[in-house]
Amino acid sequence: MSSSNSEKRRLWVVTELYYPEETSTGYYLTRTAEDMAPHFDVNVICGQPNYFARGIKAPSFERHKDVNIYRAAGTTLNKNVIMFKLINMITLGISTFFKALFKFRRNDIVLVVTTPPSLPFVTATAALLRSANYVPLIHDNYPEILFAVGKSSENSLLSSIMGFANRWLYKHASRLIAVGRDMKLLLERKTDGLDVPIDVIPNWAELETVEPRERSENALLAELGLQEKLVFLYAGNLGYPNDVETIVESAEQLLSNKDVHFIFLGAGVKRPWLEKQVNERQLSNITLLDPKPRSEQIVFLNACDVALVSLVSKMRGVSMPSRTYNILAAGKPMLALTDDESELAFVIDEDRVGWHIEPGNAGLFTETILEIASRKAELVEMGKRARDSALERYSQSTASAKYLEVLSKC
Repeated sequence: MSSSNSEKRRLWVVTELYYPEETSTGYYLTRTAEDMAPHFDVNVICGQPNYFARGIKAPSFERHKDVNIYRAAGTTLNKNVIMFKLINMITLGISTFFKALFKFRRNDIVLVVTTPPSLPFVTATAALLRSANYVPLIHDNYPEILFAVGKSSENSLLSSIMGFANRWLYKHASRLIAVGRDMKLLLERKTDGLDVPIDVIPNWAELETVEPRERSENALLAELGLQEKLVFLYAGNLGYPNDVETIVESAEQLLSNKDVHFIFLGAGVKRPWLEKQVNERQLSNITLLDPKPRSEQIVFLNACDVALVSLVSKMRGVSMPSRTYNILAAGKPMLALTDDESELAFVIDEDRVGWHIEPGNAGLFTETILEIASRKAELVEMGKRARDSALERYSQSTASAKYLEVLSKC
């Protein structure tokens, strides 16, 4: 393929979050767009930073690392307030639709991520009107995520409407990309009879910035005075899909065990609840920390013996926590709350890098922690397997090669 932009096919990446936003979706979509730049004429439609980089006013257009970035106008209200989040979604959706309608051209390729859930629909409408080829990148499956977090039921009117809308979205898509094998199985059921190809491209570990470090040299553990404890670290979003409640129940059961300590590092809608529980139950074995930038991952991901990843029940096929891959990169074993046969469970089982139990079972969670404490000597070898898994299966170059292969087929 020629290096001239005029001879390259145009690729559009449509995402709410993009550079300089460094939260999960922003990070992965930025790196994917930049990796495609040698092969496509890459353009991005995104919103203003509204997560970790909130408060930064980015230009409406800029070129960064051979990618043209067009930022759609929209509100950037507090996303943790449901009404404000809806307003943000509506304003961004309207702005994105008109920008896409004027920018897309016939035979362009459009990669659109499914967060927020309205984004693929407005993007697909513009793509169809302009005869462009669109590819939804499924980070979260709707409406199933609403069922899992108790915001809707399977027999609700909302469920029926979203099911009908999804069939329309999938029917006209060139392909679908899922980030997990369990997600592909769910999508195959949802697209039955539509004959749309579904590819699986997992997110990756940040191998260039995250690696195992000696526990004895960890500045965060030293600062917190936890060098002698068996430390379990939860680092990431504290949102509705995350089973924080089971961990708190287990921490209370383990209060008398002075060797075990929990660190929560993150923010989200469940953070206020967590703070309240720690105070009311006097959970001295839990330390709460504010979110830290991606640049400090090598420190905080190494500030533990075992990393925690948690999802509520009914999340199989719905979502895959991307933090999993950087935990592997840091060479840390995992203890996960997740449904059996989820992508998270597959990753843990394939290379024997940890434990997973069903969400909501605090008693079994506590038993597992005590088992881990009794097998502490095995954690080093488990951590080595975790690092090897990241290197062999979950590198950025592996993911980018797959994106190039899939998008070139559109």
